Amino acid sequence: MSSLNQVTVIIPALNEEDSIGLVLRDLPSVGQVIVIDNGSTDTTAARAKAAGAHVVSESRRGYGSACLRGLSEVRNQIEQGQPAPRVIVFADADYSDQLEQLPELVEPIFENESDFVLGSRLMGQREPGAMPPQSLWGNRLACFLMRWTVGHRYTDLGPFRAIRYSSLQQLNMIDTNFGWTVEMQIKAAQQKLRIQELPTAYRKRVGASKISGTLSGTVKAGSKILYLIFRYAVMGNPKLNNKLGVLPV
Repeated sequence: MSSLNQVTVIIPALNEEDSIGLVLRDLPSVGQVIVIDNGSTDTTAARAKAAGAHVVSESRRGYGSACLRGLSEVRNQIEQGQPAPRVIVFADADYSDQLEQLPELVEPIFENESDFVLGSRLMGQREPGAMPPQSLWGNRLACFLMRWTVGHRYTDLGPFRAIRYSSLQQLNMIDTNFGWTVEMQIKAAQQKLRIQELPTAYRKRVGASKISGTLSGTVKAGSKILYLIFRYAVMGNPKLNNKLGVLPV
């Protein structure tokens, strides 16, 4: 697909030296790959550079912080005269996403059928153990709550996702950690973006998860996701405010 040269891939990375090379090896040729080194203490940044990625640093820890830093780099490049990408793809650095599927993910956007395409792990084939029970349960609960509050039926909060750059700009993303994915999905539904989910394959990650692999990470992520659903979907919906008897902020 010749239009892949208009795709920028943003990959947050924290101590992923064993996987980042595999991720970049499998990634189809695109316009640009930006790896955000989110304070790694290993050779993640060096290995990403050696594999041909453009590497920038973000010392403020958090998945959302890294994604925001990647978008800031895109804006800086545009201000310096580089063409804006048509599509931004987000993916993880742990080799769980099967990035060979990227052309399928971005095609509906280039065909002007969708603005936001989410790779759904729950619709696709998953390796046994790729998503622990707490991750599966948390995803299903969050998707149920989003369906109830914003009226869109999602199946997953998967990190592998593509969005039209102009659509992403209008979302005004702000979350700096665990809530980045759910914030994007709530705002996309509220702003009536054309949303599509595609089944994507999912493998066991390389190394231990920093979120679902620990009790504290699971609790923090789950709490933040529930908070953001309440903040954006409930408090921003006058009908639900009235039904629940809460005061808008």
